[in-house]
Amino acid sequence: MHYFFLLRPSCSFRPRHFRLHSDIASPIATHTPTPTTTILIPTPSPTDPNDPLRWPPAKKHSAFAAICAFTFLTNYAIGGLAPAFYILSLEFNKSMADTSHLLLWPILVLGAFNFFWVPLANYFGKRPIFVFASGLLCVCYIWGAAASTFDSLLWSNIVAAFAGSATEALGAAMVNDLYFLHERGAKMGIYMNAIAGGNTLGPLICGFVVSNLSWRWHKWIAVIFTGLNFVAVVLFVPETRYQRESEEGGAHVSQEELAVADKELLRRPTDQSALQVPKKTFVQDLSLWSGTPRTNLFKMFIRPFPLIVYPSVIYAFLCYSISLVIVVAVNILNPFVLQAPPYGWSPQINGLINIPGILGNLFGAWAGGDLVDMWCKWRTRKNHGVYEPESRLYMLLIPFLLTSAGCVLFGYGVQNTLSWVSLFFGYGLVAVALTAVPTITMAYVSDCTLAVNSDTLLLVNGLKNIVAFGFLYGVVPWVSEVGYVDCFGTMAGIFVAIVGIGAVLLAVYGARVRHASAQWKLILE
Repeated sequence: MHYFFLLRPSCSFRPRHFRLHSDIASPIATHTPTPTTTILIPTPSPTDPNDPLRWPPAKKHSAFAAICAFTFLTNYAIGGLAPAFYILSLEFNKSMADTSHLLLWPILVLGAFNFFWVPLANYFGKRPIFVFASGLLCVCYIWGAAASTFDSLLWSNIVAAFAGSATEALGAAMVNDLYFLHERGAKMGIYMNAIAGGNTLGPLICGFVVSNLSWRWHKWIAVIFTGLNFVAVVLFVPETRYQRESEEGGAHVSQEELAVADKELLRRPTDQSALQVPKKTFVQDLSLWSGTPRTNLFKMFIRPFPLIVYPSVIYAFLCYSISLVIVVAVNILNPFVLQAPPYGWSPQINGLINIPGILGNLFGAWAGGDLVDMWCKWRTRKNHGVYEPESRLYMLLIPFLLTSAGCVLFGYGVQNTLSWVSLFFGYGLVAVALTAVPTITMAYVSDCTLAVNSDTLLLVNGLKNIVAFGFLYGVVPWVSEVGYVDCFGTMAGIFVAIVGIGAVLLAVYGARVRHASAQWKLILE
C-alpha cells in the first residue's frame, strides 16, 4: 500500500504582504491519512479541466520533457564545448584565461537574465517566452557554427545563454505548475539532471565530435536538436500558468476547516457537468496569449528581491553557487590538464572524464529526488503525519561527504600527476553536488514559500550564477598562483562550511525562523 501525506507548509502568504499565518506549535499536516486516502496539494480545481494539475499524465510529461530538453540543449552546446577549449586556444591564439570566457560569460548571462524572463513570463505567460527563446537558441547555434572569429563565437554563446536563461528558473517553476507536492522532489531531480547533463554528457559527445569532425560540427549537431526541440515546444508546451483560489486569498486554514474540505473533496460527486469549464482544444492550447494579471509589470520585476532576506533563499542560492563553481572549475581546467603534457590526451579521450560526471549527476539526482521523497515520507509517518520542510535537509549529508572528498582528490591528483583514475573518480564525486544539492535545496525553498515559489526560484537561479561567475572568473589565475591542491582544497572547505553548517542550523532552527519571519512585512503588490 502507498501512503500519501498532506504536505502543507506551515506558512502561507497574503497577496499584499508576505505575512505567514501559522503557530509555532501547529502541525503542518492536519491528520494522518488512511492507506487508501490520497490528499493532493495543491488541490486541483474540481470544475476546470484546464487546470495543469488535472491534465492527463501524457500531456504533463510531454510538456515537462520538452522544457527539460530545452535546458539540456542550452548547456549541451555551451558547456559541452569544453573539450575543444585547448584546440580553440591554439586556433584563435588565445590564452587559457581568454578561452575560458566562452563558458564564463554565458554563466553570468544564464543567471542575470532570469530577472528579465521570469517577470515577463509571470505577466504574459510561460508559453510565449518558451516559444520565442527556444527559437532564438537555435538561431544562435547556427551563428556559432558559422563563426569565423573568436569574438563572434563568444557572442554567439552569450546570446544563446540569454535565450537559454528562460528555462533556468521557469523550468523549476513549471514543476510546481504541473505536479503535486509529493511528486516534486523526483521531478525536480529530473530537471536538475537535465541542467547538469548538458555540462557532462555535452563534453563527452563533443570530445568524439571534435576528434573525428570539428568543433563546428558540435554546434551543427546542436542546431539540429534545438530545431526539433523548438517544434516540440510549439506543439506540446501549453500555458501552465494558473491562478488558484487558495493563492488569491492566502488566508490561514484551520485544522477543522481543512479536514472538512478534505472530506468534501473525497465525497464530491463526479457529476458536475453544469459547473464544468469548457476544456480547451489542441488548437486553443497553441495560442500564445493567455491574458495578463492586474499587477503592474514594473512591480513584477522588483517583486522578487525582498525575498532575499529569507534564510531558506539565502541558503539555497549559496549551496547551488558553490556546487556549480566546483563542477564548472573542473570543466574549464581539465582540457588544459589532460590535453597538455604529460598526459597529452586527444579531445576524444579527454571527453571520457565526463562518464563519471554523468554517473555522479544521475546518483545525485536520485539521492536528492526519489531518495529524499522516500526519506520525507518515512519521517512524516514517524511524526504522526506531520511534515516539516527541514526533513529534506538531512539528506545533504550525502553530497557533503562525497563532494568534499572528490574536490580534494581531484586537486591533489592533478598537482601530483597521479593516474587518470584518481581524476575521474574525483570528478565523479564532485558531480554529485550539481544535482543533489540544488534538487534538495530548491524543493526546500518551494516547500517554505509555496505561494510565491516562482519568485524565490528566480532569486536562487539568478543569484547562484552571478556568484558563480565572480568566483570562476578568477579560477585560472588562482590555480596558476597557488596550485591545484590549495585551490581545490579551499573550494572544498567553502563547500563544507556552506552546505554543512547551514543544514545543521536550519534543521535545528528552521521552523522557528520561518515562524519568526511571519512578522516581516515585505510588500508584494
